[in-house]
Amino acid sequence: MDVGSLVLVSWVITGSALIGVCLSDPSDEACLTHLRKSLEDPNKMLRNWKEENFARPCNDSTSNLQGAICNNGRIYKLSLNNLSLGGTISPFLANCTNLQALDLSSNFLTGPIPPDLQSLVNLAVLNLSSNRLQGQIPPQLTLCAYLNIIDLHDNMLTGPIPQQLGLLVRLSAFDVSNNRLSGPIPPSLSNRTGNLPRFNATSFQGNKDLYGYPLPPLRSKGLSVLAIVGIGLGSGLASLVLSFTGVCIWLKITERKMALEEGKISHLMPDY
Repeated sequence: MDVGSLVLVSWVITGSALIGVCLSDPSDEACLTHLRKSLEDPNKMLRNWKEENFARPCNDSTSNLQGAICNNGRIYKLSLNNLSLGGTISPFLANCTNLQALDLSSNFLTGPIPPDLQSLVNLAVLNLSSNRLQGQIPPQLTLCAYLNIIDLHDNMLTGPIPQQLGLLVRLSAFDVSNNRLSGPIPPSLSNRTGNLPRFNATSFQGNKDLYGYPLPPLRSKGLSVLAIVGIGLGSGLASLVLSFTGVCIWLKITERKMALEEGKISHLMPDY
């Protein structure tokens, strides 16, 4: 092999090594660093989530971090479910722009769902269920056009379900049951047209102030029509009885007065 060939081979090897280094995206480093800071780990489940591992978390398809799966040197999936984690969800998760699946379910996470997740344009699975998340469901999630699964059940989320979520044509699983949501269920989710999947009552149940199809009609908190009519009739009858009683008493009093007056007059009249 001549010198030129050796130089070419050396350049290819060096270039490949450099590409491997470049595949470690700085955005992933920022994503993981801030996520670790936002999480509380009382049971020391994230032992290898150390700063020195964040600089290059991926080695092609493998990762040094528990719960992280890589693809082409980028974080592809994060599965940190059922680890008794506390804290909040870092908005810097949006830096993991290659992320396709995020599972933080069955922990003790609090705070809101960051609207910043809209930057995860490749996200297909979002599972934040069985936590203590608060606040509203961000309508910005609609920008994650590839979302196939949204699972937010068993949290403390409030407010309405964003109608925009019905625009997610790939959405095949949706669960917001057992929260504190209110308002109408968007028809774009419950009564979808064409071949789009429709979601039944189990996706929405357990929200006291949420209403609309496919949930059963709300029981009226007020009085029923029959109850109102009954009360009306009862009050009318009671009024009639009271009025009749009052008239009787008035007549008796009047009769007594008249008798007394007659007695006085007869006493004053002379005898003939």
